[in-house]
Amino acid sequence: MMGGSEMENKLIASSSPHLRSDETISRIMLDVLIALLPATLASIYFYRFNAIKLIVLAVGASVLTELVIQKLLKKPVTINDYSAVVTGLLLAFNIPASAPWWIPVIGSMFAIAIVKHAFGGLGHNFMNPALAARAMLLASWPVIMTSWVTTGADAVTTPTPLAIMGGEASGATMPTLTNIMVGNIGGCLGETSAIALIIGGIWLLYRRVITWRIPFSYIATVAVLTLILDGGFSAMTYHLFAGGLMLGAFYMATDYSSSPVTPKGHIIFGVGCGVITTVIRLYGGYPEGVSYSILLMNVAAPIIDKYTSPKVFGEVKQNA
Repeated sequence: MMGGSEMENKLIASSSPHLRSDETISRIMLDVLIALLPATLASIYFYRFNAIKLIVLAVGASVLTELVIQKLLKKPVTINDYSAVVTGLLLAFNIPASAPWWIPVIGSMFAIAIVKHAFGGLGHNFMNPALAARAMLLASWPVIMTSWVTTGADAVTTPTPLAIMGGEASGATMPTLTNIMVGNIGGCLGETSAIALIIGGIWLLYRRVITWRIPFSYIATVAVLTLILDGGFSAMTYHLFAGGLMLGAFYMATDYSSSPVTPKGHIIFGVGCGVITTVIRLYGGYPEGVSYSILLMNVAAPIIDKYTSPKVFGEVKQNA
C-alpha cells in the first residue's frame, strides 16, 4: 500500500514519459542531477571558485525559497524531491561565471516563487522556471548577463564563439572546435562543455527520463538550417556545440510540465525550437536564441497538444 506522499507524487500530471511503477519525482530529479554532474564538474574545473559560488547560491536560494513559500502557504514541504535543486542548478548553468553573488539569488527566488509556485507548484508551471529566470535577469541586467570571461584563474573578458560568428567581436579569434566541445571557452557555466552535456543527455535517455524526440528534432533542425543558411558544415558544427543548444535540448526543452504531451507534439515542439533558435542566431540582435526559443514554444505547447492529441475513443465529429 502506498503512503500518502508517494501516491501524491505519482498522481502529478505530466507529459510523457509518465512516471512508472516504482518511479517517483525524487528518483527522476536525482537522475537529472546525475546527468548534470559531468557538466557541473567541468564548470568547476574551468571557472574555479566562481562556478562553486554561483552553483551553491542558486541551489541554496531555490531550496530556501521553496521551503519558505510552502511553510507560509501551509503546504507540505517537498524540498526533498530535489526539484528545487534541479531548478537552481539549471539556473546557475544559465549565468555567466563573472556574475555577482546576488544574481543567482534573485534569479532563483523569481524562478521558484513566481514561475513555479505562483502557478500552482511542480507540474503546473507553463514555462521552464530556470529559463524564465534567465530571461528576467537578462532583461533587467543585460550588461552583467552578457559579460563573459575566459576560463582559468586569470579570467579576462572575452566574446563567446557565437558572438564572434555573428560579427559582434571584430578581431577576436574563434576558438578551436575541440576547445568548444571540451568547454575551454567563455560563456555561461552550463554552455561550455558540450561533451559533458551530451554524456548527461545519454544518461537521461538510458534511464528513460526523457525521450529522443524533442532533443533530436531540436538539434537536427538547427543542424539542417545552419548548414543551409550559414555557410556549410564548419559553421553548422560550431552552431551545434557552441552556446546553449545541448543544455537547452536535453535539459530545458524536455521539462515535463512545459512541453507537449503527445509524441507528434514533441517533434513539432523540437522543430519549432530549432527554427526560432536559428532565426535569432543568424538574423537577431542577440547571438544566442536557445532560451527565448524554448520559452516561446512553452507558451505554444497547449496549442500543440490541442491539435496533436488523438481523438477520444467513441468521439463523434461535430458538424460545422
